[in-house]
Amino acid sequence: MSLETKAPETKALDDVQDVRRAVGEFLNAFELFKEENDRRLDDIETRGAADPLSDDKLDRINRALDAQQSRLDRLALEKSRPSLGAEDGARERKQAVRAYMRAGDAAGLVALEEKALSIATDAEGGYLAPLETERMINEAVRDISPIRQTATVRQIGSASFRKPVSAAGAEAGWVGDKDPRTETDTPDLRVVDLPTAELYAMPAATPTLLEDAVVDVEQWLADEVRAEFAAQEGAAFVAGTGTNQPRGFLNYTAVAEGSQVWGQIGYIATGVSGAFAASNPADDIIDLIYTPKATYRGNGRFVMSKSTVGAVRKLKDGDNNYLWRPSADPGVGATLMGYPITEAEEVPAIGPDAPAIAFGDFARGYLIVDRVGLRILRDPYSAKPYVLFYTTKRVGGGVQDFEAIKLLKFGTS
Repeated sequence: MSLETKAPETKALDDVQDVRRAVGEFLNAFELFKEENDRRLDDIETRGAADPLSDDKLDRINRALDAQQSRLDRLALEKSRPSLGAEDGARERKQAVRAYMRAGDAAGLVALEEKALSIATDAEGGYLAPLETERMINEAVRDISPIRQTATVRQIGSASFRKPVSAAGAEAGWVGDKDPRTETDTPDLRVVDLPTAELYAMPAATPTLLEDAVVDVEQWLADEVRAEFAAQEGAAFVAGTGTNQPRGFLNYTAVAEGSQVWGQIGYIATGVSGAFAASNPADDIIDLIYTPKATYRGNGRFVMSKSTVGAVRKLKDGDNNYLWRPSADPGVGATLMGYPITEAEEVPAIGPDAPAIAFGDFARGYLIVDRVGLRILRDPYSAKPYVLFYTTKRVGGGVQDFEAIKLLKFGTS
């Protein structure tokens, strides 16, 4: 039996057909969801309660929608992911890291660092990975890290990043061409201090894998560490304490909107413990959208867990239209009242006093800092016969504009 290899043109056509098929299945599932939810709402209106069988069916469709949305996102990422272009010295650097990872030969990496006039890291601390390997891992992490996809990300060369920001803003005014300029008030400056913390992963490889010349060891490393890095980052960017990890936007003090000061995040309450308002629940979403100033709404988005997405998917406005809308374009996620949704499982689900929905301009509100340099330490001794690769990067994060992010608290006040 002969093995048949598809031509690139045929594979590209198959990819397009897969995407179209996935989009069609997704939209059909949403139509089924609407029909079943409409039936549930009619039961509540006529009988005072929903049919348990209808609730179960709706939950199954909800889960199917989530799975199909994930499939669409994955297909879109695979189509849009750019290939890494060749740069000067790229081949030499790749050969050096491969020699180190496969056989522990660090001579090439040491020579490259000395050539670049940098201090070579000794074997106890690991060696700096080539830029291509670092970029490959960072792109893989970004693909599955929800907050990293929406926040501002900045690379730095030091252990921490300090940024002065104005808590109230400097005053400005209009004057004529020859009118005297009066002195404006001094802006109230505060400092956002974001130290980086070490994030590590330690995947294990078999000697057989490392000896196999067909295996791309750099891609293997990226695939192994990206899920671990993304999971740890995702938790920290949402609820991290700021001690030996980034500080999450939910770790800051949240106070009722209008009474917060710099360093606190404002929230509005639904008025019901652990639930939306009993009447007109869509108003809670509308109120949240209009809590930030208009300058933040243009790039606004919702951040919530998958279970909360399942809850808001059932909401309708006063004209009987669903607030949640799927997109027919691959790579473009669903929207809630026209604003994109970021699913972050670290955000708490709807419950008593839970800040289960965040809204705002996260690109202006949250800052992630990556210290340049990814280190790899090859350890063939600690888990024989396996070889461990202690891979580390330094990451920091925190809120930089406290007016850009607002919360919906499922509580009475």
